[in-house]
Amino acid sequence: MLVCGTGQGMAITANRVAGIRAVVCSDTFSADMGRAHNDANVLCVGARVVGLGLAGSIFDAFVAGTFEGGRHQRRVDKINALDA
Repeated sequence: MLVCGTGQGMAITANRVAGIRAVVCSDTFSADMGRAHNDANVLCVGARVVGLGLAGSIFDAFVAGTFEGGRHQRRVDKINALDA
């Protein structure tokens, strides 16, 4: 989990690292979908956007989420190919 003012800067920076699929989330649904549909492996949160309690709930949803694979696997494979 990375934290900055909005989460945007951390996500942009993290996504420059091979193998990283970082998402910015300000709600639990986005955190769950980031994992389920994009196999996200880094969560970025904005300290100026969400409070501490919500940040904890977002983190819990992200950690509990799992990648669905299936039709989403092709997208993740394309993202991973950019690392090569």
